[in-house]
Amino acid sequence: IITVFSISISIPDDHKFLTAVIILAFFILFYFTLWIRANLLNSMKLRINNSTVEIKVGDIFTEPELKVIAFNEYFDTQVDNIIISESTLNGIYINRQIQNPEEFDRTMEQNEHLKNNKIGFNNTRKLGKKIKYKLGTIYQKDDYLLTAFTKFDINNRAYLNMSDYINFLLNFWNEVDVVYNGRSISIPLLGSGMTRFKEYDLITDQELLELLIWSFKISKIKFTYPSTVSIIIHESKKDKVDFYKLKNLL
Repeated sequence: IITVFSISISIPDDHKFLTAVIILAFFILFYFTLWIRANLLNSMKLRINNSTVEIKVGDIFTEPELKVIAFNEYFDTQVDNIIISESTLNGIYINRQIQNPEEFDRTMEQNEHLKNNKIGFNNTRKLGKKIKYKLGTIYQKDDYLLTAFTKFDINNRAYLNMSDYINFLLNFWNEVDVVYNGRSISIPLLGSGMTRFKEYDLITDQELLELLIWSFKISKIKFTYPSTVSIIIHESKKDKVDFYKLKNLL
């Protein structure tokens, strides 16, 4: 731009310094305007596999159509701050949406899809349910997609190996492809919060988000217009996500 400007316009010698200062000031101002705008971003839309993926700050419970809630591999429903914390999305969902946990548990046990995704029975478990399900398995309850996301250790702490997380994502998108039926879907930032990643203590929310987007890309699932995929970032996590960087992710 400066080269074209200098070729096209003749500047008197006594004005060259002032002109250079003005041009330099303009570009500095332009740079800082872009920098501030990038840091204030709260959303970003990406086009992946001809589908629209929107990453935005929000509340998963206020989103329209299908909403994903992560459970553990047992689909526990006991909100006692031991097995499930009442402050997690899992706990909030159960307290808000499940009026009769016992009836809900019986309905799940009779569900044919869940029966086909059982992978074991933990008879030594003292609290909570004992039937294990394959990670990524989805149980649909009204407009919520409940998914088996984390493993539990003997102290009822949620954890995952990175290989578990990758396998979960691939199976999860496969399950979504079966149930979404042309509707939009909203997903929280899976893995952010209380989940412990063995051997990856320093994994960031940005890396988890990029893995989630990457897994959607390789799944080849397509959400045709007007259905979209929304990844919902909680208000408390927005400063840990670089929305501007996501433009160049693909």
